[in-house]
Amino acid sequence: MSDLRFFAAVRRWSSSLPQIWLDAALALLVLVVQLWPLFSRENPYGGPWHWWGYAVVVAAAVPLIWRRRAPVTVLVASLVTTALYDAVDEVAAQPIWYGSLMALYTVAAYSARWTRLLMLAFTIAGGLLIVGSSETAMRGIVLFAAAYAIGRAAAVSRAHAAALEERAVQLARERQAEAERAAERERARIARDMHDILAHAVSLMVVQAEAGPVVVRSDPARAEAVFDAIAAAGRDAMVQLRRMLSVLKEEEGPRAPQPTIAALTTLAEQVRATGLAVTYSTSGEPGPLTPDTEIAAYRITQEALTNIVKHAGAARADIRLTWQDDTLMIDIADDGRGSGSSLPSGGNGLIGIRERAAACGGTADFGRRADGPGFRVLVRLPLAGRAVAA
Repeated sequence: MSDLRFFAAVRRWSSSLPQIWLDAALALLVLVVQLWPLFSRENPYGGPWHWWGYAVVVAAAVPLIWRRRAPVTVLVASLVTTALYDAVDEVAAQPIWYGSLMALYTVAAYSARWTRLLMLAFTIAGGLLIVGSSETAMRGIVLFAAAYAIGRAAAVSRAHAAALEERAVQLARERQAEAERAAERERARIARDMHDILAHAVSLMVVQAEAGPVVVRSDPARAEAVFDAIAAAGRDAMVQLRRMLSVLKEEEGPRAPQPTIAALTTLAEQVRATGLAVTYSTSGEPGPLTPDTEIAAYRITQEALTNIVKHAGAARADIRLTWQDDTLMIDIADDGRGSGSSLPSGGNGLIGIRERAAACGGTADFGRRADGPGFRVLVRLPLAGRAVAA
């Protein structure tokens, strides 16, 4: 992995430089290597080497500056200058194929498949025409084949590195998107919890506070119980808020327990304190629930009761839990106006009920009761390791 990072760093560094600078440096290197014999060897004919030899060597190297922009043109120009050099008398006997090798490497690395194969055949055929079928020609063929193979290896390596880099970028984008989705889900969950806790507690407190003056005048002995119920609802809301906030804290340590199915009896008692007659019953053999499903069952029941207290004008509410083989069915019904779809809050509580059920793999249905006046909320939640049947 460290090798990949090293090559990626080298590739990023080289790609940050203008390509023409790198190619100009390469052309200069080839020029120096191919001019060196003209300066280091004596002319057996006497005097300096013919100026034509210098010109051809320069002409063979300079086009390499544009090798990436026009690889085929540069290769053809390099082969032509090589043929011219071989045809000129009174020049140093030396191979000046370095430019052609580099040009063929570039064609193999950057050109399309048929283009590079055609140019490979053209280069080998041109080399044979220049030097004939000799040992030198065979060495040239081997060198050209090696240059082509190295060019293809470089292209494959470059494509692989680019694919890895693109994959890393894509993974980073996916992780960022998933983190944003998780944050959005968490914000929605917190909003639902805050709504359920505060709406329930405030509704109970408002109903009892509004009844307080009447009770004080008509039944002073009951007044203390009413105000105690208001205080109890406020304290319960504070406790639940602290629980939720403790879950949000980042520091390690034991977290406060969240409400479960067992707390529904206490919830029913709190609502009874408002004067609403609440019945609570269960049937069937209780099965296992995941922690999230238990919290959802409590919050759904809490929200349904809050809606009844705030909006239904009901005298009675019935909570029935039915344990089935793979499902917990929660049925909450009242005898009020039965207008859950026109709640002053816009039905946000009912939307929250449906979202909570769906988040656990369950379903939620609600509407007017078919067996009499009132409104019904019917929720099905899966037991642990099960799915709700469609």
